[in-house]
Amino acid sequence: MPIDRPAPGRPHVTAAVLAGGVGARMGGPRPKQLLPLAGRTILERSVAAFCAAPQVDEVVVVMVPDLVAEAEKIVAEGGHGKVSRIVPGGASRSDSSRAALRAVAHRGGGDLVLLHDAARPLVSGRIIASCVAALAEAGAVGVAVPSSDTVVEVAADTRGHEVIRSVPDRAVLRRMQTPQGFRLDVIRRAHERALADPGFVATDDCGVVLRYLPEEPVRIIPGEEGNIKVTHPGDVAVAEVLLRTLEEER
Repeated sequence: MPIDRPAPGRPHVTAAVLAGGVGARMGGPRPKQLLPLAGRTILERSVAAFCAAPQVDEVVVVMVPDLVAEAEKIVAEGGHGKVSRIVPGGASRSDSSRAALRAVAHRGGGDLVLLHDAARPLVSGRIIASCVAALAEAGAVGVAVPSSDTVVEVAADTRGHEVIRSVPDRAVLRRMQTPQGFRLDVIRRAHERALADPGFVATDDCGVVLRYLPEEPVRIIPGEEGNIKVTHPGDVAVAEVLLRTLEEER
């Protein structure tokens, strides 16, 4: 498929849409990324958001291995020309991220990659643009929103009941979203070190950088409450309401 070429001197930007999980918490027979959301699958909506972003030159999809052919059909029927390849994911989030990095192994270390959960189909153009812009100065960028709830740390008491251990200051807490953006040399080094430490299980890629490249600051840019992650059955209905609201505002 034809891929947009960046302007001379500008890093090539690849967005990797990570759809390699089976969505066990959703509880349905199909992975959540293939569920319909207002007439299009969640996967297609996530892919379309990055294909529409002028800052993104190429899109790679990481899919459940048994469903790569179905993802190829969805992308082809949707006419998403920036998608260069669809590759099988792994057993964990980190495995799928590394599959995405292998797919862009031919890119230079100064090029950029955005790693995005396919289950966040309402990511906005503003977030994508801000993430890419921040990578002009930072090697790693996370998207986050302030926590409106009090977050507590818990522990088990002598009878096995959960009790509050501490109450962190809410002012310094954030809820992470995606995409998460990186210079390729940064995220490659972080994952190379993570591979040598199989005891650590990462839930996102900024966490991998934080642990294995502590000298590399992870810049935070503002996310949006509408950039929700579809995790539980009720989240689809919430996403549909948010989508209708966004369409009415346009």
